[in-house]
Amino acid sequence: MLSPYFSESILEAGCDEAGRGCYAGPVVAAAVILPKDFYHPLLNDSKQVTEKHREELRPIIEATAISYGVAFVDNNEIDEINILKASFKAMHLALDKLKKKPQLLLIDGNRFIPYKKIPHQCFVKGDGRFASIAAASILAKTYRDEYMQQLHEEFPHYNWKKNKGYGTLEHRKAIEQVGLCKYHRKSFRLLPVQPELF
Repeated sequence: MLSPYFSESILEAGCDEAGRGCYAGPVVAAAVILPKDFYHPLLNDSKQVTEKHREELRPIIEATAISYGVAFVDNNEIDEINILKASFKAMHLALDKLKKKPQLLLIDGNRFIPYKKIPHQCFVKGDGRFASIAAASILAKTYRDEYMQQLHEEFPHYNWKKNKGYGTLEHRKAIEQVGLCKYHRKSFRLLPVQPELF
């Protein structure tokens, strides 16, 4: 059962990211401020929610949220600054898009770079604990999946419409056969012997 808030008396934003462990594509983060009384029976950590239900939840979250923001950091920047810093940057960019300034940030994970002197609390598996983090996880995941489906049209060999850039056996075999493309994260060790750029 998700908690509706951490503190009832202050404005909170939940933050989460999607795509941190992927072989290709961006890392995407979302920040969401929900009304304190927000409840939806399907809302949970995005990994526990079916794709159909995630797509159902996204417009509900967007319509009901006091404010929300979604931001992308692409694979080239991930390679330049590393995936952890890129994840934090995406969260900061998502927070920049909020139309109201939160008084507390609820962060999924165990680390965070402070944002504009706003207090924050980190929660391991926070997307399974707080509604605002769960809502952020749904937005980050659906926006990223939608983007990877677009990239699939350009490079269909990797079947990103299905694996979304994660290192599935199918994706790894495609890399072995056709090499890497411009959306792959070159700083990641994708295969024992890294192939050339496609």
